[in-house]
Amino acid sequence: MSQTALQENEATELRSRRMVLNMGPQHPSTHGVLRVLLELEGETIQNAIPDIGFLHTGIEKQCEALTWQQVVTLTDRVDYLSNLNNNLAYCLAVEKLLQLEIPARAQFMRVMLCELSRISSHLVWLGTHALDIGAMSMFMYCFREREEVLKIMEFFSGQRLMTSYIRIGGLSVDAPRGWEKIVKKFLDTFPSRVEQYEDLLNNNPIWTGRTKGVGPLDVNRMINIGINGPLIRACGLPHDLRKMEPYSSYEKFDFKVCTHTDGDVWGRYQVRMGEFRESLKIIKQAMDGMPGGAVTATAPKVVLPDREKMKTQMEALIYHFKIVTEGFAVPEGEAYVGIESPRGELGYYVASDGSAKPLRVHMRTPSFGNIQGLPDLIEGRMIADSIAIMGSLDFVLGDCDR
Repeated sequence: MSQTALQENEATELRSRRMVLNMGPQHPSTHGVLRVLLELEGETIQNAIPDIGFLHTGIEKQCEALTWQQVVTLTDRVDYLSNLNNNLAYCLAVEKLLQLEIPARAQFMRVMLCELSRISSHLVWLGTHALDIGAMSMFMYCFREREEVLKIMEFFSGQRLMTSYIRIGGLSVDAPRGWEKIVKKFLDTFPSRVEQYEDLLNNNPIWTGRTKGVGPLDVNRMINIGINGPLIRACGLPHDLRKMEPYSSYEKFDFKVCTHTDGDVWGRYQVRMGEFRESLKIIKQAMDGMPGGAVTATAPKVVLPDREKMKTQMEALIYHFKIVTEGFAVPEGEAYVGIESPRGELGYYVASDGSAKPLRVHMRTPSFGNIQGLPDLIEGRMIADSIAIMGSLDFVLGDCDR
């Protein structure tokens, strides 16, 4: 073989040579303990394999060793950026088996707090996503507003993150005195903050260049692999369980499902910005129409009695002691309830054998479904684009590794 032919063969071999790269689990751009195995040709991703499991806690199995009420504290830790939505989905499923009727005040409170939780979750997403792409100041601005939401959560429950405020049968306690003032203050200031975010990003050439036309995916493919939430709404499909299958009195609220048509990173950003404003509308309606009355169902053998009654009535004291120490029995059967979390459809399946502990608890979490679309989204694109695309998915690894 001639010298020229040898040189051509070597050049061909070099051009076709691929490199395997591990991104994560410690890489900051993976948004948690995710490992993505990348096969690269130059800077182009030819093959991508997500590898989850680094945050596995065995929460689903742990549920079987706890009483029904104790499981609420574990649901806080599944999607730790949106714990109240997990509280709600689980409690709705158990209440379905118990056939409990939840008071209107508790329903409205649940809606209001879940929408505040949605705003808080989207703020974490926007701040970290913008930081990945280079808009560093956005991180500080978003966490400035998130801090105000966390103060509201602490005011209601005594805890900033793992509140366990939504309980089987209603709420842990009624809203504290003066709650309207602190929530109204947030409602008055947040709209201008959203406008500030858009002023900083919408006409920023770096932001638009890194998001527009990046990471689109066909809506049919999304449906086939189980993607939903803001990702599928960014493709124009108005799939939102708050509208399609209303729960916890959402049918009484006037709001629209935010959609976009581009289906790319930019479209997902636009959908979530729209959801900021729609959540504010829901919270305001909940405040204005907040019913009076109790925040727990009338079920003395399931719901802890009023503390004042517990101190003065022997029967209430006995029920309190038995519920706390032994739990309560749930009728034999199984139930599934799906709700719309900040990341998409969140479903809880519970099965009971008639005892005080669950036979089975399983979560259908949106992050697990959404992350399945990662190979379709980043294969064939540059490494830099993969960072923007992964950020736009807004997955939480605790939501995957259960």
